Amino acid sequence: MAGSKEIRNKIKSVQSTRKITKAMEMVAASKMKKAQDRMRASRPYVQRLFEIMLHIQKANTEYRHPFLVQREQVKRVGAIVITTDKGLCGGLNTNILRMVLNAHRDWKAKGVEVDYVAIGGRGLGFLQRMGGNVVASAVGLGDRPHLDRMVGPVKSLIDQYVNGNVDEVYVFFTNFVNTMRQEPRQGRIIPIPRQFRTASGEVRKADIGEGSWDYIYEPDAQVLLDGIMLRYLEAIVYQAANENMASEQSARMVAMKAASDNAGKIINELQLIYNKTRQAAITKELSEIVGGAAAV
Repeated sequence: MAGSKEIRNKIKSVQSTRKITKAMEMVAASKMKKAQDRMRASRPYVQRLFEIMLHIQKANTEYRHPFLVQREQVKRVGAIVITTDKGLCGGLNTNILRMVLNAHRDWKAKGVEVDYVAIGGRGLGFLQRMGGNVVASAVGLGDRPHLDRMVGPVKSLIDQYVNGNVDEVYVFFTNFVNTMRQEPRQGRIIPIPRQFRTASGEVRKADIGEGSWDYIYEPDAQVLLDGIMLRYLEAIVYQAANENMASEQSARMVAMKAASDNAGKIINELQLIYNKTRQAAITKELSEIVGGAAAV
């Protein structure tokens, strides 16, 4: 059995760790509220924009934007992988990166090449270890997403799609459901899908009938569609980063709370062992004193 001094040192070490995890829990709880407010504020805009994209996809116009054209053969795809820059957030990154790995294997099995854009340090490190072709990256985004820092890496992938080097573009991120639950998701963003799934899990399609139907474009279809497609991509990437950051803070708060609770249990167990060890030492000393007195 370990000595009393060694047990005291272990107790002090666990207590120090508990102070750190408790502080991180409180910091994550504070950041989580702001991240959730930011994420919830942008959800309606993104959902409405998705619905407009579904309508535009079914519209009849002489100009067909490249994002609306489904290519017959898919030889190369692009994937935007959004993860955190820091760890200590439970299985958040593990779940989304496992999904990325499975998709990568499926694409390789079909003979499809993959170009990656990594947003977040954890995803960048994983893709490099996996041997993925990372064409651009953005790391160190902080506690809130900055669109100007993400647009550059994403645009490099979009330019490849417009030039015909990439046939489809996907996004991988973690969707915020509630404080205790975060859901990894993947989906195609280019070409525009025929349906999309909302944050609550509801699948929506364009709510229009068959037949001749179209928008009225002012000044003309090409100028308007070029602009709205750019806004569409910016909104998708920004919202995915918002969802991921809200999920990160929630997962970190829960993970740090669990760590603090476990540290408390370990301290109680070590304190019990320490008391037993001390009592055993006292009993031994008393026995030696009694034995010595009896011998005299």
